[in-house]
Amino acid sequence: MTDRILRLVLTAIHRVMKMHWVVRRPRTFGAHAVALTPERKVILVKLRYAPGWRLPGGGRSESEDARHAVLRELREEIGMTSHGMVRLAAELNESVDFKRDLASLFVVEDAIYRAPRWSWEVEQILEASLDDLPADLAAPTARWLAAVREVLK
Repeated sequence: MTDRILRLVLTAIHRVMKMHWVVRRPRTFGAHAVALTPERKVILVKLRYAPGWRLPGGGRSESEDARHAVLRELREEIGMTSHGMVRLAAELNESVDFKRDLASLFVVEDAIYRAPRWSWEVEQILEASLDDLPADLAAPTARWLAAVREVLK
């Protein structure tokens, strides 16, 4: 019951923020991870306020280093405890939810994590084969995975 109420509240807040973005059209910066387990499965998250499975990540200030931001987001969202090589795969200018966003996509190899017991933001964590992704993948995640597919080989 608590999760259902929290999901409703966070979704409502997200919708109010979208209305603000329609007017302001802000320039935003994001850092997202194609985090791969040692078994080469991609780690996806389901957020409480947005539909579909997504890559872990989020916003950052313009002055925050994108690599540092993506590692911070992985620690916050999935409880990452260690990782291997981290490399920038792409920087994409996108228009999402009326924002002008620069999305920095990183490949994070050998991500080891201990899922948090509970999170305000993340409802579920999933490990999926790159060849067998869930049907309800969020549109940005599908675009981003397609954009970095060659880097993942």
